[in-house]
Amino acid sequence: MFSRLGRFVVRFPWLVIAAWLIAIVAVVATAPKLTATTDQSDFLPSHYESIQAAKLQQQAFPNSTTPAALIVFERSDGAPMTDADAAAVSTAATKLSERNIKDVTGVQAVPPAENRQIQVVAVQMTKVTGANDTHQSDAVKSLRGALKEQVQGTDLKAGVTGTAAQTLDQQDSSTKGLIIIGVATVVLILVLLLVIFRSPIIALLPILVIFLAVSPLASGLIAIASNAFDLEIDSSVQSLLVVVLFGVGTDYILFLMFRFRERLRAGEDAKTAVVSAVTRVGEAITSAAAAVIIAFGALTLSTLGMFRSMGIALAIAVAVALLAGLTLIPAIVSLLGTKVFWPSKAWRVEPTGARFTAVGTALGKRPALFAAASGGVLIALGVFAFGFNPTFDLSSGSTSDTSESVVYGKELLKGMPAGSTQPSQVYLRSEHGALTADELNTFAAALRGVHGVGAVGQQPALSADKTVAEYQVTLTDKPESDAALKTVKGPLRDTAHASAPVGTSAVVGGMTSVFVDFQHAMNRDYTVVFPVAGVLIMIVLALLLRSLVAPWYLMASVFLGFAATLGSAVLVFQHAQGDSGLIFTLPLIMYLFVVALGTDYNILMVARLREEAREGHDPRHAAALALRHTGPTVAAAGVILAGTFASMMLAGNTVLSQMGFAISVGIAIAAFVMAMSFTPAVTALIGRRAWWPGHGGDAEREQPQWDTEWTPPDVVSDARR
Repeated sequence: MFSRLGRFVVRFPWLVIAAWLIAIVAVVATAPKLTATTDQSDFLPSHYESIQAAKLQQQAFPNSTTPAALIVFERSDGAPMTDADAAAVSTAATKLSERNIKDVTGVQAVPPAENRQIQVVAVQMTKVTGANDTHQSDAVKSLRGALKEQVQGTDLKAGVTGTAAQTLDQQDSSTKGLIIIGVATVVLILVLLLVIFRSPIIALLPILVIFLAVSPLASGLIAIASNAFDLEIDSSVQSLLVVVLFGVGTDYILFLMFRFRERLRAGEDAKTAVVSAVTRVGEAITSAAAAVIIAFGALTLSTLGMFRSMGIALAIAVAVALLAGLTLIPAIVSLLGTKVFWPSKAWRVEPTGARFTAVGTALGKRPALFAAASGGVLIALGVFAFGFNPTFDLSSGSTSDTSESVVYGKELLKGMPAGSTQPSQVYLRSEHGALTADELNTFAAALRGVHGVGAVGQQPALSADKTVAEYQVTLTDKPESDAALKTVKGPLRDTAHASAPVGTSAVVGGMTSVFVDFQHAMNRDYTVVFPVAGVLIMIVLALLLRSLVAPWYLMASVFLGFAATLGSAVLVFQHAQGDSGLIFTLPLIMYLFVVALGTDYNILMVARLREEAREGHDPRHAAALALRHTGPTVAAAGVILAGTFASMMLAGNTVLSQMGFAISVGIAIAAFVMAMSFTPAVTALIGRRAWWPGHGGDAEREQPQWDTEWTPPDVVSDARR
């Protein structure tokens, strides 16, 4: 199949390029705009309590909202606020209200905190209606501008925090981070490819193809799929999409170019070398991409919409990158011929590969030592994975520590309970008619007695028919903290349910409640997504290698790599850096990237090892040759892909830093420990039994048919050129 595909592409390169151009124009012209949401409740199924609470709020209190923003005032010198200061804050609130800022529906000053360190002004805004709604963000921008005028020339300073301000700062941080990631990724790929091939053409080729063809086509298809299946895209997906397209796409192009150069050195002309490269590496690339697509596709089994949308988006991106690697790149290279290496002449000479030859020789002689040493490193790092603690701090974690919402969110804690920025809501609903004053007061008293609750609003809001009451509950801990989640998950929900008077029911809502339900959904997904992805990837490996033995130890090595990666992240962020935990989505995202992309390198190495075994080499010699020939490819691909993900650490927020570190370390482990040490060493130890029931070890020394069956017309050999 890949031989026929290679021949077709080389014979009709302009037709292939034209087909790509038509597809890009058609998809981009018809695709809706790809947008992202930062509202985590968008991703939960309707049966969770937090979502039921949100629906009840919409039904009973359609015009009631908690403050979208909080203006925090304090003295510039840090001293307690005076009565004059409090009067100045009230005056500022009045003037801000008189400005009639668009989408600001109310500005209300509250009394200073008991310790008089701060005073808060609550700001009501129109509700957000969807991912594309920027009303609140625009209002925060206007509010911040007007606020500067109110504190100028006074002893006060002030800033805007709260949900709307955090969302705006997250969006700004995400946009800046995306630019930094994109620039760093492109620069890294250019530099590494220049070092590897010493050719500006090859260095620019992946960048231009991915930027001009792969990215717009993939983004358009993702937008169409998201619209068709009504999926919400999480803001972090767009950052991942950049590195996946450039990282994975460059890897596949790199695999093809290394084999193209190898066939040229074997004496083939440029066009025949392109066909041979597609034929020889096509199956390995396709199998590797299939493993990645399956891993991402397994996310559709998740109960969380954010992971379903992420799975579909990244699977589409990898599929388009694979298609480009097998069609568009070969078509372009067949037109350029050996000019693709200009001005370097190094492609003509087989490098000595001293380092990889030496490592391969040593591994072939002592596979047990290599297996034990590499396996020991993986196990040692994996031990730290047991200390993983998930955190739900998406608000501060998704933006810079210097952003206004984060700075004044911390200032708010000087005089208010930590949960003030995002209070929880408890809803009491009557099934027998209007709620009585006794029922309302008894229920409120029960809520105030919950350990971890800092305050409960004096009077609950009542729906128009007085059958639903809304209690504003402020927790003593930050809404996203472990302690707050424990409070809502245990005593608050238990007390609310148990204390509801006869004939009534209670549900707990708010962002902390959403996080509690997220935690439950994540635990369920771990037990479903992980096994399904693992089994499907093993099937791909079995089909590629025609073996029932190799997939088992290959997947075992990948799982060891996953544990080592998670352990490394725990070691760096929780132990060395002192963070309370790692972002809660990290294990699932890391599992997919490390398992899928780690399998990529295992597939490439084992496919070459099987190829050498089929040439009649004994298992240890085959391992040594595979490492010699494929080691440079895996090393280069690993450095490029790990480097592209590491660029996420430059984005300036904790979420992307942890993702970037974990995935880049995982890819480095997959490339340099698993694929280049553990996997070939174990394969060498198992010997020909690794290919059972296939015949990977038989001496199939005859020249493969695809080497000689087709010679394109008008071929001029490289020697004559």
